Amino acid sequence: MEKRNNGSIFVVSAPSGAGKTTLCKQIIRIVDNVKPSVSFTTRPPRAGEVPDEDYCFVSEAEFRTMIDRGDFVEWALVHGNLYGTSRRQLEELISAGYDVLLDIDTQGARQIKKFFTNGVYIFILPPSMTELKHRLEGRMSNSVEDMNRRLERAVDEIKEYKMYYYVIVNDILESSLKKLEAIIIAERLRSSKIDPKWIENN
Repeated sequence: MEKRNNGSIFVVSAPSGAGKTTLCKQIIRIVDNVKPSVSFTTRPPRAGEVPDEDYCFVSEAEFRTMIDRGDFVEWALVHGNLYGTSRRQLEELISAGYDVLLDIDTQGARQIKKFFTNGVYIFILPPSMTELKHRLEGRMSNSVEDMNRRLERAVDEIKEYKMYYYVIVNDILESSLKKLEAIIIAERLRSSKIDPKWIENN
């Protein structure tokens, strides 16, 4: 395979319940050289989540200290909990040649876009608001109040879709995975990603 320069950042956002986390986990499993960005959060773990793999779970006091140190390239208050992306983690993975997949909300994506203008921004849409509500209802961990808050926020988040370069309607998971994979592969084949020394030597 041709030698590439540094890896790329792929930012994936969606309303809660649209399926972005499932898509991100699956794409990391099937596409080589893709690493997840593990966000820091103050929310408690959900059933089945593994600390430092799904999220880095920290106290609010620790999170606030990290903000003061400038550790985050982005951070936001979402549904009553704090979330943030480690600047050092991103830089280390990109320098090592990995493509980094970020599963974050629209607030975080807007902040990251200021620092990583060459990133690839992808928005995941649900087939409809009715389907989105059905998916949220299927999450036994969500209270009625929490679900309604997420649905209200979804309307505002969907309005942000024009900030992204690609939009995938997540109706059928297998089809959505193929589209996300195609975006990653296409971005890797950009001429700007090829190491000129590799061209000269080969």
